[in-house]
Order: sequence, then structure tokens, then C-alpha cells
Amino acid sequence: MRHGVRLGIDPGDARIGVARSDPSGFLATPVETVRRGKGDLARIAAIAEEENAFEIVVGLPRSLSGREGPAAAKVRDFAAALARRVAPLPVRLCDERLTTVSAESMLRDRGKKGEKRRSVVDQAAAVFILQQALDTERGAGSAPGEIVEEGPK
Repeated sequence: MRHGVRLGIDPGDARIGVARSDPSGFLATPVETVRRGKGDLARIAAIAEEENAFEIVVGLPRSLSGREGPAAAKVRDFAAALARRVAPLPVRLCDERLTTVSAESMLRDRGKKGEKRRSVVDQAAAVFILQQALDTERGAGSAPGEIVEEGPK
């Protein structure tokens, strides 16, 4: 298992959930929800610097069959823009099937309702994404997902 803090990102159309791991890569915890739009990449880059992260994991939405649709294309574009913004910090895409559904269910079970749940569901989904990546790396012994190329500016 590689040592160091990783960030987990759940990019949505309105909000971006951010989570972090502990330096040992064992546990993911919520950090904040970033409003989508002007300055969002700068805020994520600032969080990465504040947390001294060595890697960013972005959740890639796929269908249950594993196919990628329009939402995945938007996330790939977001991840490429983020990779350009935080270079040379590596950005990885990891499968996030059912993470938002799992996060919603967990929050509902804990009694979070309406606006309170919406305000933290993105962070909770980011925690699920990052925790899944950490568990995968621990089990496989290698970094999860695929590295994002910066692409043209």
C-alpha cells in the first residue's frame, strides 16, 4: 500500500464532493462540498495542497453493465481539466457504480432528511469512491483505476 493522503472526488452537475484518506491509506473521511462552476478546480487544487495529497481519485459513473454514457463523458472532461490544473499531481478515474445511491441510503438510515442530506450526500459519495479505491489497492497491491491524461488545454 502506498503511503500518503489521497483525495476522493465525486463530481456532480451542481456540487463536487471531496473526501480525504489518512496517510496510511486505510480510511476515507469527508472534507467539503465545492460548488460547481467558476473556481471549483482552483478550490480542489487548494484542498489537495492543504492536505498534502499525492493523488486524486475521481469517481467515474458507469451503468451496472459497465458501459459509459453521457455522464461518464462529462466526468472524463472534468478529470482532464482537473489533471491540467493540479499537474504534476496524478489524477485517477475509478469506477463509482452505486456510490451516490449507497451514500443516500446511509444518510437516510442515519436520519438525515431533505436539505441536510443533500448538503452532505456529495461528500458521502466521495468517501465511498475513495474508500472503494483504497480497499481495491490494499487487496490488489497496485493503484486502482486508470490514470488521467491532461490532454489539450
